[in-house]
Amino acid sequence: MALRNQPTRTQRGTASAACLLALATALSACGGDDSSEAGEESGGGDVSLQLAHSYTEDQPQHRCGAQVIADTVADADVGLTIEIFPASQLGADADRIASVVSGDIDMDIQGASALGAVYEPVAVLDAAYAFDDSDHLARFFDSDASEDLLTGFEDETGVHTLGAWSAGMRQFTANEPIREPGDLEGLRMRFPNSPQFLMNAEALGADATEVAYEELFLALQQGTVDGQENPITNIAASNLQEVQDYISMSNHQANSNLVIIGADAWNGLSEEQQETLEDAVDAAEEQVPQCVADDEETTLAEWSESGDLEVVDDVDVETFRTQADTYLRDNFDEEQLAVYEAIRGEAG
Repeated sequence: MALRNQPTRTQRGTASAACLLALATALSACGGDDSSEAGEESGGGDVSLQLAHSYTEDQPQHRCGAQVIADTVADADVGLTIEIFPASQLGADADRIASVVSGDIDMDIQGASALGAVYEPVAVLDAAYAFDDSDHLARFFDSDASEDLLTGFEDETGVHTLGAWSAGMRQFTANEPIREPGDLEGLRMRFPNSPQFLMNAEALGADATEVAYEELFLALQQGTVDGQENPITNIAASNLQEVQDYISMSNHQANSNLVIIGADAWNGLSEEQQETLEDAVDAAEEQVPQCVADDEETTLAEWSESGDLEVVDDVDVETFRTQADTYLRDNFDEEQLAVYEAIRGEAG
Protein backbone atom coordinates (compact mmCIF):
# COMPACT_ATOMS: atom_id res chain seq x y z
CA MET A 1 0.00 0.00 0.00
CA ALA A 2 1.31 3.46 -0.81
CA LEU A 3 2.21 5.47 2.26
CA ARG A 4 -0.79 7.77 2.39
CA ASN A 5 -0.77 8.61 6.07
CA GLN A 6 2.62 10.27 6.23
CA PRO A 7 2.10 14.03 6.84
CA THR A 8 3.49 16.49 4.29
CA ARG A 9 6.28 18.79 5.51
CA THR A 10 5.26 22.40 6.04
CA GLN A 11 8.60 23.80 7.14
CA ARG A 12 12.13 22.78 8.06
CA GLY A 13 14.79 24.29 10.28
CA THR A 14 17.00 27.00 8.86
CA ALA A 15 20.19 25.06 9.49
CA SER A 16 18.79 21.90 7.90
CA ALA A 17 17.68 23.80 4.84
CA ALA A 18 21.09 25.39 4.44
CA CYS A 19 22.83 22.02 4.66
CA LEU A 20 20.51 20.42 2.14
CA LEU A 21 20.87 23.35 -0.25
CA ALA A 22 24.64 23.04 -0.05
CA LEU A 23 24.42 19.29 -0.69
CA ALA A 24 22.12 19.77 -3.65
CA THR A 25 24.41 22.42 -5.15
CA ALA A 26 27.46 20.22 -4.75
CA LEU A 27 25.96 16.98 -6.04
CA SER A 28 23.23 17.92 -8.50
CA ALA A 29 24.30 16.78 -11.94
CA CYS A 30 21.20 17.43 -13.94
CA GLY A 31 18.76 20.22 -14.53
CA GLY A 32 15.02 20.03 -14.11
CA ASP A 33 12.15 21.82 -15.72
CA ASP A 34 9.38 24.04 -14.45
CA SER A 35 6.67 21.36 -14.62
CA SER A 36 6.10 21.12 -10.86
CA GLU A 37 6.07 24.88 -10.43
CA ALA A 38 3.63 25.22 -13.29
CA GLY A 39 1.38 22.62 -11.68
CA GLU A 40 1.42 24.46 -8.37
CA GLU A 41 0.56 27.77 -10.01
CA SER A 42 -2.37 26.21 -11.84
CA GLY A 43 -3.70 24.34 -8.80
CA GLY A 44 -3.13 20.98 -10.45
CA GLY A 45 -3.76 21.46 -14.17
CA ASP A 46 -1.79 19.48 -16.73
CA VAL A 47 1.45 18.40 -15.07
CA SER A 48 4.38 16.34 -16.32
CA LEU A 49 6.70 14.81 -13.72
CA GLN A 50 10.11 13.22 -14.22
CA LEU A 51 10.62 9.78 -12.66
CA ALA A 52 14.28 8.79 -12.49
CA HIS A 53 15.97 5.54 -11.50
CA SER A 54 19.22 3.61 -12.02
CA TYR A 55 17.91 0.34 -13.49
CA THR A 56 17.90 -0.90 -17.07
CA GLU A 57 14.61 -1.13 -18.93
CA ASP A 58 14.83 -4.93 -18.80
CA GLN A 59 14.89 -5.07 -15.00
CA PRO A 60 11.67 -5.56 -12.99
CA GLN A 61 12.15 -2.27 -11.14
CA HIS A 62 11.51 -0.57 -14.49
CA ARG A 63 9.10 -2.98 -16.20
CA CYS A 64 6.86 -3.68 -13.23
CA GLY A 65 7.67 -0.59 -11.18
CA ALA A 66 8.32 2.68 -12.99
CA GLN A 67 6.44 1.68 -16.15
CA VAL A 68 3.39 0.51 -14.20
CA ILE A 69 3.32 3.82 -12.33
CA ALA A 70 3.48 5.78 -15.60
CA ASP A 71 0.88 3.61 -17.36
CA THR A 72 -1.57 3.64 -14.44
CA VAL A 73 -1.36 7.43 -14.20
CA ALA A 74 -1.88 7.78 -17.95
CA ASP A 75 -4.95 5.52 -17.87
CA ALA A 76 -6.51 7.66 -15.13
CA ASP A 77 -6.55 10.72 -17.44
CA VAL A 78 -6.29 13.35 -14.68
CA GLY A 79 -3.93 15.74 -16.44
CA LEU A 80 -0.83 14.05 -15.04
CA THR A 81 1.99 12.50 -17.08
CA ILE A 82 5.00 10.57 -15.78
CA GLU A 83 8.13 10.67 -17.96
CA ILE A 84 10.65 7.95 -17.04
CA PHE A 85 14.43 8.44 -17.14
CA PRO A 86 16.01 4.99 -16.51
CA ALA A 87 19.62 3.77 -16.26
CA SER A 88 20.93 6.79 -14.29
CA GLN A 89 20.22 9.15 -17.20
CA LEU A 90 19.67 11.97 -14.69
CA GLY A 91 22.71 11.12 -12.59
CA ALA A 92 24.00 8.59 -10.10
CA ASP A 93 22.11 7.86 -6.88
CA ALA A 94 23.85 10.51 -4.76
CA ASP A 95 23.31 13.13 -7.46
CA ARG A 96 19.64 12.27 -7.89
CA ILE A 97 18.65 12.42 -4.24
CA ALA A 98 20.25 15.86 -3.99
CA SER A 99 18.32 16.89 -7.11
CA VAL A 100 15.02 15.65 -5.66
CA VAL A 101 15.69 17.69 -2.51
CA SER A 102 16.49 20.79 -4.59
CA GLY A 103 13.52 20.27 -6.93
CA ASP A 104 15.56 19.66 -10.09
CA ILE A 105 14.16 16.10 -10.33
CA ASP A 106 10.52 15.45 -9.44
CA MET A 107 10.45 11.74 -8.54
CA ASP A 108 12.99 8.99 -8.00
CA ILE A 109 13.25 5.30 -7.16
CA GLN A 110 16.06 5.05 -4.65
CA GLY A 111 17.72 2.56 -2.35
CA ALA A 112 17.68 3.36 1.34
CA SER A 113 21.45 3.78 1.64
CA ALA A 114 21.47 6.57 -0.95
CA LEU A 115 18.70 8.33 0.97
CA GLY A 116 20.84 7.99 4.08
CA ALA A 117 23.11 10.68 2.63
CA VAL A 118 20.42 13.26 3.46
CA TYR A 119 18.74 11.51 6.43
CA GLU A 120 20.98 8.95 8.09
CA PRO A 121 18.37 6.84 9.96
CA VAL A 122 16.66 5.72 6.73
CA ALA A 123 19.82 3.82 5.72
CA VAL A 124 19.05 1.25 8.43
CA LEU A 125 16.48 -0.18 6.01
CA ASP A 126 19.52 -1.65 4.22
CA ALA A 127 21.01 -3.28 7.33
CA ALA A 128 22.11 -6.90 7.00
CA TYR A 129 19.22 -9.27 7.83
CA ALA A 130 17.02 -6.40 9.00
CA PHE A 131 14.27 -7.86 6.81
CA ASP A 132 13.62 -11.58 6.52
CA ASP A 133 12.16 -11.32 3.01
CA SER A 134 10.10 -9.09 0.71
CA ASP A 135 6.88 -9.82 2.65
CA HIS A 136 8.51 -8.58 5.84
CA LEU A 137 9.51 -5.33 4.09
CA ALA A 138 5.95 -4.87 2.82
CA ARG A 139 4.52 -5.45 6.31
CA PHE A 140 6.85 -2.83 7.78
CA PHE A 141 5.86 -0.15 5.28
CA ASP A 142 2.17 -1.02 5.65
CA SER A 143 2.38 -0.67 9.44
CA ASP A 144 2.53 2.28 11.81
CA ALA A 145 6.09 1.19 12.64
CA SER A 146 7.41 2.99 9.55
CA GLU A 147 5.64 6.29 10.33
CA ASP A 148 8.27 7.85 12.58
CA LEU A 149 11.07 7.06 10.13
CA LEU A 150 9.32 8.45 7.06
CA THR A 151 7.95 11.47 8.91
CA GLY A 152 11.46 12.26 10.12
CA PHE A 153 12.78 11.87 6.58
CA GLU A 154 10.15 14.28 5.25
CA ASP A 155 10.61 16.80 8.05
CA GLU A 156 14.36 16.86 7.42
CA THR A 157 14.35 16.96 3.61
CA GLY A 158 10.88 17.89 2.40
CA VAL A 159 10.84 14.67 0.36
CA HIS A 160 7.61 12.67 0.48
CA THR A 161 7.68 8.86 0.34
CA LEU A 162 4.93 7.40 -1.86
CA GLY A 163 5.72 3.74 -1.28
CA ALA A 164 8.37 1.04 -1.15
CA TRP A 165 9.05 -2.47 -2.39
CA SER A 166 11.71 -5.14 -2.22
CA ALA A 167 13.77 -5.65 -5.39
CA GLY A 168 15.09 -9.01 -4.21
CA MET A 169 17.49 -10.31 -1.61
CA ARG A 170 21.23 -9.72 -2.01
CA GLN A 171 23.51 -12.73 -2.51
CA PHE A 172 27.27 -13.35 -2.49
CA THR A 173 29.20 -14.31 -5.62
CA ALA A 174 32.85 -15.37 -5.73
CA ASN A 175 35.12 -17.93 -7.37
CA GLU A 176 34.63 -20.23 -4.41
CA PRO A 177 31.50 -21.06 -2.40
CA ILE A 178 30.58 -19.01 0.68
CA ARG A 179 28.60 -21.11 3.14
CA GLU A 180 29.52 -19.56 6.50
CA PRO A 181 31.19 -16.38 7.79
CA GLY A 182 34.59 -18.05 7.93
CA ASP A 183 34.50 -18.58 4.16
CA LEU A 184 34.75 -14.82 3.69
CA GLU A 185 38.17 -14.67 5.35
CA GLY A 186 40.88 -13.71 2.89
CA LEU A 187 38.41 -12.68 0.16
CA ARG A 188 38.33 -9.11 -1.08
CA MET A 189 34.59 -8.57 -1.34
CA ARG A 190 33.18 -5.56 -3.14
CA PHE A 191 30.57 -3.61 -1.18
CA PRO A 192 28.98 -0.28 -2.18
CA ASN A 193 30.64 2.79 -0.70
CA SER A 194 28.04 3.78 1.87
CA PRO A 195 28.22 3.69 5.67
CA GLN A 196 25.46 1.08 6.05
CA PHE A 197 26.87 -1.27 3.43
CA LEU A 198 30.33 -1.04 4.93
CA MET A 199 28.84 -1.73 8.36
CA ASN A 200 27.10 -4.77 6.85
CA ALA A 201 30.45 -6.05 5.62
CA GLU A 202 31.83 -5.86 9.15
CA ALA A 203 28.73 -7.51 10.55
CA LEU A 204 28.96 -10.40 8.08
CA GLY A 205 32.70 -10.90 8.54
CA ALA A 206 33.74 -9.63 5.10
CA ASP A 207 36.81 -7.64 4.05
CA ALA A 208 35.09 -4.82 2.16
CA THR A 209 36.67 -3.29 -0.93
CA GLU A 210 34.96 -0.23 -2.38
CA VAL A 211 34.44 -0.34 -6.15
CA ALA A 212 31.94 1.70 -8.17
CA TYR A 213 29.12 -0.44 -9.57
CA GLU A 214 29.97 0.67 -13.10
CA GLU A 215 33.53 -0.66 -12.61
CA LEU A 216 32.59 -3.93 -10.91
CA PHE A 217 32.74 -6.27 -13.91
CA LEU A 218 36.26 -5.12 -14.81
CA ALA A 219 37.41 -5.29 -11.18
CA LEU A 220 36.25 -8.91 -10.94
CA GLN A 221 37.72 -9.77 -14.33
CA GLN A 222 41.12 -8.33 -13.43
CA GLY A 223 41.13 -9.75 -9.91
CA THR A 224 41.06 -6.40 -8.13
CA VAL A 225 38.30 -7.95 -6.03
CA ASP A 226 37.48 -11.62 -5.48
CA GLY A 227 33.74 -11.40 -5.06
CA GLN A 228 30.77 -9.13 -4.51
CA GLU A 229 27.16 -9.04 -3.34
CA ASN A 230 24.05 -7.94 -5.23
CA PRO A 231 20.50 -9.07 -5.97
CA ILE A 232 20.19 -11.67 -8.71
CA THR A 233 18.60 -9.21 -11.14
CA ASN A 234 21.60 -6.86 -10.80
CA ILE A 235 24.07 -9.74 -11.17
CA ALA A 236 22.39 -10.80 -14.40
CA ALA A 237 22.05 -7.24 -15.73
CA SER A 238 25.81 -6.71 -15.29
CA ASN A 239 26.73 -10.17 -16.67
CA LEU A 240 28.75 -10.97 -13.57
CA GLN A 241 28.20 -14.68 -14.22
CA GLU A 242 30.91 -14.29 -16.87
CA VAL A 243 33.55 -13.45 -14.24
CA GLN A 244 32.34 -15.41 -11.18
CA ASP A 245 31.97 -19.16 -10.53
CA TYR A 246 29.56 -19.41 -7.57
CA ILE A 247 26.48 -17.65 -6.27
CA SER A 248 25.92 -18.36 -2.57
CA MET A 249 22.32 -17.86 -1.48
CA SER A 250 22.95 -15.93 1.72
CA ASN A 251 19.83 -13.73 1.42
CA HIS A 252 21.67 -11.29 3.63
CA GLN A 253 19.86 -8.06 2.75
CA ALA A 254 16.58 -6.95 1.24
CA ASN A 255 17.32 -4.65 -1.69
CA SER A 256 14.85 -1.92 -0.82
CA ASN A 257 13.46 0.64 -3.25
CA LEU A 258 11.61 3.73 -2.06
CA VAL A 259 9.48 5.78 -4.45
CA ILE A 260 9.98 9.42 -3.49
CA ILE A 261 8.74 12.80 -4.71
CA GLY A 262 10.04 16.29 -3.97
CA ALA A 263 8.04 18.78 -1.97
CA ASP A 264 7.32 21.19 -4.83
CA ALA A 265 6.29 18.39 -7.18
CA TRP A 266 3.96 16.81 -4.60
CA ASN A 267 2.39 20.06 -3.40
CA GLY A 268 1.92 21.16 -7.03
CA LEU A 269 -0.54 18.33 -7.70
CA SER A 270 -4.27 18.56 -7.21
CA GLU A 271 -5.84 16.21 -4.67
CA GLU A 272 -7.14 14.04 -7.51
CA GLN A 273 -3.69 13.85 -9.06
CA GLN A 274 -2.10 12.96 -5.71
CA GLU A 275 -4.61 10.15 -5.18
CA THR A 276 -4.01 8.88 -8.71
CA LEU A 277 -0.26 8.83 -8.16
CA GLU A 278 -0.69 6.97 -4.87
CA ASP A 279 -2.91 4.41 -6.61
CA ALA A 280 -0.27 3.99 -9.32
CA VAL A 281 2.44 3.32 -6.75
CA ASP A 282 0.09 0.83 -5.04
CA ALA A 283 -0.23 -1.01 -8.36
CA ALA A 284 3.53 -1.14 -8.81
CA GLU A 285 4.08 -2.33 -5.24
CA GLU A 286 1.79 -5.27 -5.93
CA GLN A 287 3.66 -6.27 -9.08
CA VAL A 288 7.38 -5.69 -8.46
CA PRO A 289 8.05 -8.45 -5.88
CA GLN A 290 6.44 -11.13 -8.06
CA CYS A 291 8.22 -9.85 -11.16
CA VAL A 292 11.51 -10.02 -9.24
CA ALA A 293 10.75 -13.56 -8.03
CA ASP A 294 9.86 -14.70 -11.56
CA ASP A 295 13.04 -13.18 -13.01
CA GLU A 296 15.16 -14.72 -10.28
CA GLU A 297 13.69 -18.18 -10.84
CA THR A 298 14.29 -17.96 -14.58
CA THR A 299 17.84 -16.65 -14.15
CA LEU A 300 18.87 -19.27 -11.59
CA ALA A 301 17.52 -22.02 -13.86
CA GLU A 302 19.48 -20.63 -16.80
CA TRP A 303 22.69 -20.45 -14.77
CA SER A 304 22.24 -23.97 -13.46
CA GLU A 305 21.56 -25.34 -16.93
CA SER A 306 24.44 -23.48 -18.60
CA GLY A 307 26.89 -23.90 -15.73
CA ASP A 308 27.69 -20.19 -15.85
CA LEU A 309 27.23 -19.97 -12.08
CA GLU A 310 27.03 -22.83 -9.62
CA VAL A 311 24.21 -22.18 -7.16
CA VAL A 312 25.19 -22.80 -3.53
CA ASP A 313 21.91 -23.23 -1.64
CA ASP A 314 23.19 -24.73 1.63
CA VAL A 315 24.44 -21.46 3.14
CA ASP A 316 24.31 -21.33 6.96
CA VAL A 317 21.99 -18.34 6.95
CA GLU A 318 21.18 -18.61 10.66
CA THR A 319 24.83 -18.23 11.67
CA PHE A 320 25.22 -15.21 9.39
CA ARG A 321 21.98 -13.72 10.76
CA THR A 322 22.93 -14.18 14.42
CA GLN A 323 26.41 -12.74 13.90
CA ALA A 324 25.03 -9.71 12.04
CA ASP A 325 22.32 -9.04 14.62
CA THR A 326 24.83 -9.04 17.46
CA TYR A 327 27.21 -6.71 15.61
CA LEU A 328 24.52 -4.24 14.59
CA ARG A 329 22.98 -4.02 18.05
CA ASP A 330 26.44 -3.36 19.50
CA ASN A 331 27.35 -0.69 16.93
CA PHE A 332 24.16 1.19 16.03
CA ASP A 333 23.58 4.49 17.80
CA GLU A 334 20.33 5.02 19.69
CA GLU A 335 18.39 6.41 16.73
CA GLN A 336 19.58 3.70 14.34
CA LEU A 337 18.80 0.99 16.87
CA ALA A 338 15.24 2.29 17.26
CA VAL A 339 14.67 1.95 13.50
CA TYR A 340 16.23 -1.53 13.46
CA GLU A 341 14.07 -2.74 16.34
CA ALA A 342 10.96 -1.30 14.67
CA ILE A 343 11.79 -3.33 11.56
CA ARG A 344 12.48 -6.51 13.52
CA GLY A 345 9.23 -5.98 15.39
CA GLU A 346 7.35 -6.62 12.13
CA ALA A 347 9.14 -9.93 11.43
CA GLY A 348 6.89 -12.90 10.86
